[in-house]
Amino acid sequence: MTLDALMRRAEALAASSDRRILGIVGAPGAGKSSLAAAIVEHLAPRACHVPMDGFHLANAELDRLGRRGRKGAPDTFDVAGYVDLLGRLRAAHEEVVYAPEFRREIEEPVDRAIAIPRDVPLVVTEGNYLLLDEGPWAAVRPLLDEVWYIETSESDRVELLVQRHIAHGKDLAAARAWALGSDQRNAETVAATRHRADLITSVDPGVFP
Repeated sequence: MTLDALMRRAEALAASSDRRILGIVGAPGAGKSSLAAAIVEHLAPRACHVPMDGFHLANAELDRLGRRGRKGAPDTFDVAGYVDLLGRLRAAHEEVVYAPEFRREIEEPVDRAIAIPRDVPLVVTEGNYLLLDEGPWAAVRPLLDEVWYIETSESDRVELLVQRHIAHGKDLAAARAWALGSDQRNAETVAATRHRADLITSVDPGVFP
């Protein structure tokens, strides 16, 4: 599906009289954040971007649990907190709801960093595990009006991840080890949920600025 067609589909969601929540899911490096940002920019001020990554557990808590080496796996997120936020956003009773944001420069979530006013008709949330139907993740999908699964070339996706890890401090060997290790295991988990999406599409990363 073309980017223009995706934008028209998002416009239809934003035109509803009630708050709608669009989920964008895909493997690490598939382009979820770029597509979500493009939709929000296109629809501004009628849309807000609320990434699932804001619910990463803090590094200190991951160290305590012994999960720091698997950061990004399903059990390294505050799933209950994410579900609670989606419920509040769906109800749209509060004047403003604040969401956390993951800051890659510090590799930590920052609380109350994203403001979502009540009159914004479309919330775009994106992440790896929106379609996971195991444990507490199963509560996410019923709170979303549509979920789009984004696919991309595996080689392009892995190379993007390697460059991302290098940009945030890893050397080349460590970046490749993480992309082909922890990231790849997470990608396989995400791919197993593909069939639950309302729409499966790909977007050429070259269309994004």
